[in-house]
Amino acid sequence: MPTFKAVWTGTHDEMSRAADLLSEVFYPPADAVSLTKDDSAQADHAVNWRVDAYFETAPNVETLKSFTSEHGVSSAPVIEELPDQDWVAHALEGLGIVRCGRFVLYGIHDAERLPQEDGDIPVRIDANQAFGTGHHPTTAGCLEMLDRLSDLKPQNILDLGTGSAILAISAAKLWGTQILATDIDATSVEIAAENAGFNNATGISFLTAAGFDHPDITDAAPYDFVFANILAGPLVELSSGMATHTMTGATVMLAGLLAEQEEKVTAAYLEAGFELMHRGAHDTWPVLVFRRT
Repeated sequence: MPTFKAVWTGTHDEMSRAADLLSEVFYPPADAVSLTKDDSAQADHAVNWRVDAYFETAPNVETLKSFTSEHGVSSAPVIEELPDQDWVAHALEGLGIVRCGRFVLYGIHDAERLPQEDGDIPVRIDANQAFGTGHHPTTAGCLEMLDRLSDLKPQNILDLGTGSAILAISAAKLWGTQILATDIDATSVEIAAENAGFNNATGISFLTAAGFDHPDITDAAPYDFVFANILAGPLVELSSGMATHTMTGATVMLAGLLAEQEEKVTAAYLEAGFELMHRGAHDTWPVLVFRRT
């Protein structure tokens, strides 16, 4: 089937923001996003930059233009239909190895180049259509925070909106405990299960579900650790359900929100009976860690 590519050009700051928006905030997100500059030898702010966003289904150009414009991107996208090739995988193949604390993320093509440092936890995530390669600040921030929280050793984990299952797999390798990983998208769930197999990550169950609306999620509650790397709106909506499905003292890690959305998300969780324990200090994509009181 054909793939559709939307292209924006502009300044470094605008294009960097556009890349984040298209992979994290726009719904449904682009299947793959690349950010490049015209001349790699020049300083970032001295040349034009380009964002290529790949979609399996043809996006509406006016919707894309309106969305990015509302978020401070002045240029309009140009849409083109590409020949029948797996452009999503092609765009993701060259992303390379990523280190997030002790976690080292890699694709199969980089397996022979893995660093061999004591304590490293390798996680294989190949190029595919599920969100989460570790290159985006939300995923990287969650993994760095997970490394900081390694002494917690929870017994019953929920990964809400698992995407490629990076967080579930990393937690399984770190703690070797029971994990339920869910996502609203059935394709993502299939890919997530494959990724768990590639990593020999045992103890993870996968489920297609939206939010907490599935009896299997309720039956497995209460949880003592929850990942929710999704979007600010759903995070706010799920705050009361999060309290219902977690035990006293549970740790909840939230990501996918922009810095300007942090106050609203924090207020919702404070009202639901949580206290803020840690904050990942990324300027644009904070990671918030709450404890249920």
